[in-house]
Amino acid sequence: MEQAQLLPGLFKERADLNREYLMELKTENLLQNFYLEAGIRTERNISEMHLGWESPVCQLRGHFLGHWLSAASFLIAQNNDRELKAKLDLIIDELARCQALNGGKWIGSIPEKYFDKLERNEYIWSPQYTLHKTLLGLYHSSLYTDSKTALDILYNAADWYLDWTADMQDKNPHAVYSGEEGGMLEVWAGLYQLTNDNRFLTLAERYSHPSIFKKLSDGNDPLSNSHANASIPWAQGAAKMFEITQDAKWLELVKAFWKCAVSDREAFCTGGQNSGEFWIPPHKLGRFIGERTQEFCTVYNMVRLADYLFRFTGETVYLDYIEKNFYNGFLAQQNKKTGMPAYFLPMKSGSIKKWGSKTHDFWCCHGTTVQAHTIYPRLCWYEDEQKKRLVVAQYINSVYTRSENVTVTQSVDMKYYNDGASFDEHDNSRMSRWFIKLNVKASQPERFTLSLRIPDWVHGNPVISVNGEEISDVSSVNGFFDLDRTWEDDTINVFFPATLTTASLPDLPKLTAFMEGPVVLAGLCEKDCGIYMDDNGDPQSALVSTTEHTYETFPWQQSTYRTINQPENFDLVPLYEITDQPYTVYFTRKYFN
Repeated sequence: MEQAQLLPGLFKERADLNREYLMELKTENLLQNFYLEAGIRTERNISEMHLGWESPVCQLRGHFLGHWLSAASFLIAQNNDRELKAKLDLIIDELARCQALNGGKWIGSIPEKYFDKLERNEYIWSPQYTLHKTLLGLYHSSLYTDSKTALDILYNAADWYLDWTADMQDKNPHAVYSGEEGGMLEVWAGLYQLTNDNRFLTLAERYSHPSIFKKLSDGNDPLSNSHANASIPWAQGAAKMFEITQDAKWLELVKAFWKCAVSDREAFCTGGQNSGEFWIPPHKLGRFIGERTQEFCTVYNMVRLADYLFRFTGETVYLDYIEKNFYNGFLAQQNKKTGMPAYFLPMKSGSIKKWGSKTHDFWCCHGTTVQAHTIYPRLCWYEDEQKKRLVVAQYINSVYTRSENVTVTQSVDMKYYNDGASFDEHDNSRMSRWFIKLNVKASQPERFTLSLRIPDWVHGNPVISVNGEEISDVSSVNGFFDLDRTWEDDTINVFFPATLTTASLPDLPKLTAFMEGPVVLAGLCEKDCGIYMDDNGDPQSALVSTTEHTYETFPWQQSTYRTINQPENFDLVPLYEITDQPYTVYFTRKYFN
């Protein structure tokens, strides 16, 4: 975490919005449900408290604080954010106080009796999900900020879980696998990895036999029409178990999950694959287009799973997946003005995104959103120390400190004149976001391999030069172009040519979406009015790019088009730029006579 930071640009603007929101939320409101459970009296009117899913009458109350702890921990590690650290330390101290008042073990924002309902097989809304968020936030606080208090709380909480799971083995083993418990395997395995304490390994083993693993091992599809975000955490848990044990059975489970969830199941052009929180059956995307497509929790958690799989396999398919979901999920489901989340990303014609409020909603996707915008730098860079290889995985303005000797920066190679820089007539008139400049600076010459991911959307041959000298043969190997040399003070210029492409649905092939590289374009129109194209379906027969100077992240407007030769022409812009306008993603393909 501490080796990579964002630099000014599109992703940092969104991350900064998110960081401001983390600081804006009042500490006493973040803690309100833990205080209530511990019997700590607060003198506040209900209208001043967090409401929605954080309301004291909601059975998921308290889940959001765990997300907040995770997000704050990531930023503290990346940026040495002292202001956030002070707030996080206060919150963790208060959680320790609540735990002590609850008898020394229980750290829930909900009553322990909710787990009695699991034992009796009575309905209760996801108590293990709620507790998992708190445990995971404390785990991240310990891992990334060295919080001893957070770890002490987790040791005490583990004792509670050891007692409860042991009791359930005799009374009702099914209870352990209920209450949306999927994330528990990963957090207990992670704590064992961190501490080498067998108590955590025991808990991981008690959560390691869900029915989904048996179905995946048998080659069945346990996902279709099932709750998407309840299943993905199981795959993350299996990934963590492989990470700490190197037992191949765990990796095979993760790969089987990915095959079932992604390889064997088409996705919308955005990368999303669910509707109303449920996995869409293969080959049936078209019939599920509506207002509740692409739940954001699934986007975030599948990106995390892709990160695991890239680290295990080195295959660029996972990095391409992350990139598409960064633009069309992470950015598209965050309001670029307020930073607030969209629970779902509607795909229906004439849709309008529904944004959460700052204190009155707190959906599950509210929590994953605040985490999502803290992980960009970590997913931009991967390092293999044994092979002396540094991977540039995502092309986002950022800096990586490889050692005290070496730093590598990357940025879009365009002048941004609105930031006070003077005009430079030698800027080569760069106008595309896919002109990338990397600088390697070494205080002492050092040899290592810089691996550049060649995205799967690149149209034609990339252009790469080092210190002004163009490389004649840019041939990728397994999706990467490797620069193996002794570095000192060097500049690499990269251009990835992008083009317009179309994406259709398996069951409604006439419905067409438009993309530029990994970026989905949305039409600024309230209905599917159809788009006429030539007989070859060439999108450039229907769309023409429009460019103007801006005073925003890019000095030139990016990925913006206007239809041509249509009965009624309209603009298409990146889906992530849409805020409150009606938009349409899929259009009926028509042909000129």
